[in-house]
Amino acid sequence: MTGPLAGIRVLDLGTRIGAPFAATLLADFGAEVIKVELPGQGDFLRTIGPFEGGYSLFWAVEGRSKKSITLDLRKPPGQALLKRLVSHADAVVENFQPGTLESWGLGYDVLSAINPAVVLTRV
Repeated sequence: MTGPLAGIRVLDLGTRIGAPFAATLLADFGAEVIKVELPGQGDFLRTIGPFEGGYSLFWAVEGRSKKSITLDLRKPPGQALLKRLVSHADAVVENFQPGTLESWGLGYDVLSAINPAVVLTRV
């Protein structure tokens, strides 16, 4: 990917509109964005119409230029995998209710201990 953010890796933990849109803009500027989705459900935005051939056109716009993985951040295996990803990330974007990441043991104190340079953006 090219652009002013080429070489930047962003983990998109967001749901609904705010954080995913912010991450999409970062991807538009060249960042590598890895979208974390809930196993068995995917991102909520995949369920919003209109649909073409069974696929959400809304998701086609919001998910553009992103790579997707599934992790259940509520469970230890998913938390451990996210921590491994954070060690190689430049930024994390999320929009959970305040305290949610902390309740999963994934607050900024934990993430910055893994990667002191990581930026946590809360939308």
